[in-house]
This record gives sequence, structure tokens and C-alpha cells, in this order.
Amino acid sequence: MTDKRSMKAATDKVAHVPRGGAREPTGPEDGVPGKPGPVSPEVPERTEPTGPLPPKADQTGPETVGPTGQPTGAEHARMAQSGAYLTNAQGTRLYDTDHSLKAGPRGPVLLQDHHLREKIMHFDHERIPERVVHARGAAAHGVFQAYGSATGVTKAAFLAQGAETPVFVRFSTVLGSRGSADTVRDTRGFATKFYTDEGVFDLVGNNMPVFFIQDAIKFPDIIHAGKPHPDREIPQAQSAHDTFWDFVSLHTEATHHTLWNMSDRGIPRSYRMMEGFGVHTFRLVNAEGATTLVKFHWKPRLGVHSLVWEEAQLINGVDPDFHRRDLADAIEAGAFPQWELGIQTFPDTPDQTYEGIDLLDPTKIVPEELAPVQPIGLLTLNANPSNFFAETEQVAFHVGHLVPGIDVTDDPLLAGRMFSYLDTQITRLGGPNFPQLPINRTHAPVNDMFRDGMHQSAVHRGVAPYHPNSLDGGCPFFAGADTGAFIEVPVEMPAARKVREAPVSFSDHFSQARLFWLSMSEVEREHTIAAYTFELSKCYEQPIRERMLTVLANIDTELAAQVAAGLGLPAPSATEPHAQPDPSPALSQVGGSWPVDGRSVGIITGPEGDLESVARVRQAVLDAGMVPLVVSPVGGVLGSGDGAVTVQRTFAAARSVEFDALLCAGTPAPGSDAYGARDAKAGLPEPGPIDPRVQALFLEAYRHGKAIGGWNDARQLFHTLGLTADTPGVVLGEDAGGVLEQVTTLLGSHRVWQRFPAAV
Repeated sequence: MTDKRSMKAATDKVAHVPRGGAREPTGPEDGVPGKPGPVSPEVPERTEPTGPLPPKADQTGPETVGPTGQPTGAEHARMAQSGAYLTNAQGTRLYDTDHSLKAGPRGPVLLQDHHLREKIMHFDHERIPERVVHARGAAAHGVFQAYGSATGVTKAAFLAQGAETPVFVRFSTVLGSRGSADTVRDTRGFATKFYTDEGVFDLVGNNMPVFFIQDAIKFPDIIHAGKPHPDREIPQAQSAHDTFWDFVSLHTEATHHTLWNMSDRGIPRSYRMMEGFGVHTFRLVNAEGATTLVKFHWKPRLGVHSLVWEEAQLINGVDPDFHRRDLADAIEAGAFPQWELGIQTFPDTPDQTYEGIDLLDPTKIVPEELAPVQPIGLLTLNANPSNFFAETEQVAFHVGHLVPGIDVTDDPLLAGRMFSYLDTQITRLGGPNFPQLPINRTHAPVNDMFRDGMHQSAVHRGVAPYHPNSLDGGCPFFAGADTGAFIEVPVEMPAARKVREAPVSFSDHFSQARLFWLSMSEVEREHTIAAYTFELSKCYEQPIRERMLTVLANIDTELAAQVAAGLGLPAPSATEPHAQPDPSPALSQVGGSWPVDGRSVGIITGPEGDLESVARVRQAVLDAGMVPLVVSPVGGVLGSGDGAVTVQRTFAAARSVEFDALLCAGTPAPGSDAYGARDAKAGLPEPGPIDPRVQALFLEAYRHGKAIGGWNDARQLFHTLGLTADTPGVVLGEDAGGVLEQVTTLLGSHRVWQRFPAAV
């Protein structure tokens, strides 16, 4: 388990570390993130020429190094557009960009319109091919600070005591296109680029520690099965369809990962509350040459939390950008997301197993109770990208980007990734020189003897890009172990036949899935049953459902029986004996208390409400590191003078899914638009004394297990909803500050879990 004291100390140390010119984290002026630009616009169009505005305070860009890793000393602004006047791509100023060059106002467009040609040409090619997987992403800049606790097992310099390394982290879904929604049920990517002094190290992982397949040769099969059906290109960004379940029900090595996907892990609350895993077993090498096998873990400081299924479905319609917005807003508000990097270590034995678990099988985990996760450093994301395309879209990761002290193993899935990641960048990014894109540039000196190719931006010198040579003075020279060379671990290879086979240990497809199931709390099991029932109900072919039920029966009899009941099918018997592993409490998300940094608190009020208490509570929410959003029947500003309160959401615009908790300052009167023709959420043709949209807000929040509270005459609202102060997670009182304090305590547990009773 992680050492909470080391996490706290490191958190205190880096909480306000700016990077690349980023500001100290004072947060937005009004405490609410989301302001689109650095300054507010004026109503009339500006006519006086001025230069480009600076980036927002929460933004930065790639470090200003050259294509060969040399620091340029240039300001970030020199990487962006400059000048007050519109120009073409060559810098020639333009007097018009609204009209094509024509033979008279009504005449034909002339072929000689070079500006039209250039503008349309570039527009036609603005989009590069999206990633086959992980197309939908969001990213941020940050810093990694090493604790020094890994120096006994690795000589990697960026893990030495006190080392600080700039990083770029990209989160993503797997199945959906770039235009899909964020909160679909899916695996998430968690890829980290470390710009170390020894070269780039990419830790390219997921939010789940296991994968669907054991050998990379099957990667096209699982992705083809998971993607939309090829005839209709539906469904988008989800696995609830026949081809996915056809494949995983026949290909039972996918069972463990599929169970993780059907658990709450498949719908994370936030990227900030998501665990990350390196998936594979890697090999570390220390200064003496001793080797250790290792698995990498990212542990979020805010804990691991998820959405409930209805909440995720609502968000996909109300705010399909929910996860990327949450990440960017948290950074802008100064609630910097943090993760501890931890490692599980194992002896590097010839059989590469630990406690009977095959470490080369990417469908297996080693429970933390058997091999504790040892914290080795802290990651803090403290700046948003300045340009999504140049950074988030063009960043290129590769599991083969390694540094001295970290090496790969013979995991057959990892071996295939070593080829695939490089190959795909050539298609996406137009050629072999994608490492020269600013976001991908190493911060270490480069002398690779590579030349030419599409998009070559380095201007190479010398006449001898080959080795050995004398015309360039013999440069570049080989490095040795004493000068930082990357030297592969000399592993003894046993004499063997050349075969297409898997180890016998890879044939166990159910024992670890059962371990995961037995480690879940009752409410998490209920959610998993509901997920399987929903997904399989979307399959058209009944034989696929029946086959998958047999797979579930090999995990657990009750799981199969409950899903079968939901599908109206008989429950099958297991075809393999059930393993009896000890549960791993570390796998459950329920239990414990976590920081509330960046949580969103909705404060419902009205023009006639107690604005003084609203202002006090709003400030207290800000002081607690959370984000207050005032919700009222109308927008604008309520009250005047020192007691004025700015409204962020109206009853028409608000939906419960964007709030982690709700507070009600009294019971505001219905808005003037509270009727169905104007806003269908209002529901009733003639609203009563309470706006039906406020009732819907609180009922949804209650149904999703969120903390809710109120003061003054808010009891009227709660009485109408059938809720009392004795209802779990409901806080009523006369003192607004006291109500907020209790609600904040409830928020630390993420949800009011008592509201989700398991089936009797």
C-alpha cells in the first residue's frame, strides 16, 4: 500500500511548482474555471491593431528545445503566431480573407487566387488520421518528483533522490472515435512521457492492470471485435454489441479484463480519480547491474472513484466532454491532479513467476497483499496545453522509448507493441520524423545519423551520416556503460523449438477473474451484474448471450444466475471448478476517505434567497479547494453591492451530473420558464411552489448516492421529495456553514454507499 506520509510530504513540496512559464496556481478570478480566453471581450468589434494575446494563466506548451534536443532559450511565445496583422503562411500581409478573387463582384472565381488556394488547401488537410485506438484523448503538462526510493533497483537518473522531470500525460478512451463521448464504458489510456536528461521514457499504460489478450498477434482481432460493426459503423464507443461479446465469449483469456470493464472501473468519475497501470512486467537494472522485475502503478491522491451507470448515460448527452473539461478546469482552478508512482518488485528468476503467478501474462495481476506497491515519486499536472492539435493530438508514445535502468521482458503482448507504436506514427504523423514535433522532442542531445524524410526540420551538418567515418572526425562515437549508454540486459535464452504456442500457465483464464469478483463490495457486485445485463441485452443473437453466461458461470455461480435472470435465460453450470483465492481489498473502490480537491458543489438559490449565506458558503467551498457553482432560476448577478452573487447555472441549464454535492439555500420559487413547452425538464404543465427542475436535480443526486443538504426553509423541498434529516447522506440545519461541513465530510467517501442496498 502507499505510504500516506511520503505522499503528503511530496504533495506539500510540489503543490505550487510552475512549469514552462506557468503561473503560480491562484485559480480563476471568481473561483470558477472555464473562462475561454485570458481577457474578457468588448461588445463592439475591435479595429485598433494589437498583437496576439498571451495564453491563459493555466496554459503552457512544449519546452522550447530544437529538433535535436538542444535548448533554444526561446520564449514560449516565439513558438506561436506573432504580429498584429493577418498574413499568409509565408508572412505576407493580407487585406481581405472574406472574399475570393473574382472577375467582378458577380463574376467567376479566378484561378490566380493564391490566398484562396492556400487557405482551402490547408483546411483540407487540417485533420490527420486519428489513432486506431485511443483516438479520444485529453492531456496536460506537469512535473515528476522522485523520492529516491527506487535507486536500489534502478539506475534510471530521473528516479534518483530529488530529481525533477517535466512530463506530458495523455488520458484517453480506447474504442471511440475522436468525436465520441467521454463517459462511455471502456478502458482508459494513461500514457506518460518523461522528458529525462537521458532521453524520453514513455510509460504507456491503462487504468486497468490487465489486458484482453496475451499475445499481440491478437490485437487486431479484439479491436475489430470491439469497434462498431463494419456495415453500419454503430454502435460508437461502446462494447454493448454482438461482435464484442461474440469474440470475448469464445476467447476466454479476455475474461479477466472484461470483468474489470463491467465493474465500476469501466466508468471512472474523473481522470483525476483514476488509477494507472503499466500492465506489463518490466525489468529494472541498478548501478551494479543487478536486475529486478517490476510492475508500475499510478495511485491517484484523490482516490479511485467511478460514476454510476445512469449518471454516465446522462453525462454522455448533457456534457460529452465531461472528463476533458474536468481535467482542464481542475488545473485552471489550481486543484492540480496528483498521482504517486509506485512499483511492485519481484525477483528476476529464470521462470519469471511470483507466488505461482506468471509475470509474463498480461491478463494476470499480482495482488497488492502479496507484493505491496512501494511509492517512488509524485506526478503533478500543473498546466494545460496551449494547442490541442499540436500537443494532445500529435504526441506520439512508444513502449520502446526506454532509458538506462529500465528494460523490457519477453511478454508477447509487449513485444508486439514494440513494433506497432512506431509503425502507426508513420501513417498518422506523415513520416519517420515525428520525434521532431515540439511535443515529442527529447530534452537530451540527439546525434542519430538519421537523415531526410518527410517533415525533416533539423538542418543537419557534416558529410558522413554513417559509422564508422573519418570525414566528420569520427563523430558520433559509441557510448559505454560508464557514459550513460542504454545496454540491454544479457538474458540467457534456453534452447527451444521455434513454435506458435503459449506457456501452459497462460491457459488459466478464470482464477484471477474470480479473485476480482470476490474482492468487490456488495454494491460493486450489483453494479457489475447490471453492466453485464445491460451489455448482453444489446446483443441481437441469443447464442452469444448463452455462451457468455457460461463464461460468467466459470467466474461465479451467483454472477451468472443474476445476469441470466435479467436476460430471461436459464443459468448455466460452470464448466471448470471455481478457484478459491483470498480476496484483495485493494481492488475495491469502496471504503476510506479521500481529499475533496476540485469537487463541484452546486448551491441552489433564487433572487429572493438568503444571498448573504450563499456568499459565505460559496467562499467556504473555495477555501476548501472545491468549485462552487451557484444555480438560480435566472442568470446574471443576484443582489447588488457587496452582497451580489454571480450565477453560473440556471435551472434550465443545470443537470445533477455536473455536481458532486448539492446544497439548497432555502426553497427558491419556480422560474418563469418552468413549463414543458420551454423546458421539458420542468415536466408539469403547472408547477407548484417548488420548481420541478430543482426537484429533479435533487432526486437525481439522491438516486446517484451524492451528498445533499440545505438550510433555512429548504426542509420544504426535502419534505416534498420524501427526504428527512435521518435519510442517509441528507444534511439539514439552520447554520449554512455547519451543513457545508457535514456535506464535505460525506464527499470524502465519494458517495453515500448506504443508498445502494444489495439484493436480498
